[in-house]
Amino acid sequence: VYSLFRHKAPHGTALWGVAFFSAFPVSAILQVPYAEPLTVFLLATALLLIIRHRYVWAIPVVILLCLSRPVGVPFAMMLGLLFVVRLVARVRGSEPEPNPGLRELASLAGLTAVGGASALLWPAAAWLATGDIEAYTKTETVWRGHDLVLFKPWFDTGIDLFGPVLGIVAPFVFAALFGLMLFTPAVVRLGVELRLWCACYMGYLLLFLHPQTSTFRMLLPLFPLALGAALLSRSRAYRGTVITMFVLLQIVWIVWLWAWAQLPGGGDYPP
Repeated sequence: VYSLFRHKAPHGTALWGVAFFSAFPVSAILQVPYAEPLTVFLLATALLLIIRHRYVWAIPVVILLCLSRPVGVPFAMMLGLLFVVRLVARVRGSEPEPNPGLRELASLAGLTAVGGASALLWPAAAWLATGDIEAYTKTETVWRGHDLVLFKPWFDTGIDLFGPVLGIVAPFVFAALFGLMLFTPAVVRLGVELRLWCACYMGYLLLFLHPQTSTFRMLLPLFPLALGAALLSRSRAYRGTVITMFVLLQIVWIVWLWAWAQLPGGGDYPP
């Protein structure tokens, strides 16, 4: 993560970005055998190789990344959009970096194809094992009690939390605020690759995720935004306050979700 951040910021700021990520309220999950530690490692490695334009070297990393967690769809989407950006830059000659050559574009196109194919590995494996082409999505959604309907869970959760009027508006407000954040000066400094990843991953969550207590854990792949937070201000008071707040929220998160408390219907909230 530090090596990735170092490409976009000086040493001190990159370290603060790592500190923000390491102290994030759900970062305790990185110390237990969940998929997140491996996913973050592979994601940071893949993004670093892409920023360095080492697209061929990124291929095995992307395959492993897609097997570690279902992030293949947003990653392939990010690669596809990045290819379009690079292609347009070559045609217009408008990119501040040296325009990509045909060989580089071909490598990026190949990586994009691999990313898209890798996103289908687990669905294909589930289909092969069960004979049901929908086995993967059925497995992912069975605990919801209903089939996958894009976007709908966000509105259902919004209505549960804020009522029938504000609950419908809340997802739109959230999406708009996140989109605006991607254009703030601090986040713009992250560069096109990291911003595209954050946009695609959040778009993926809005499409498919059922918001619940695990949502906080699923935000960890947005870790590049930790560097954006560090770039927001060089004030020690600001940075110290963020770290302190995150550590306190770690305690809240651990006490809330890592202590068994059976629900009326059985089970417990997942971390």
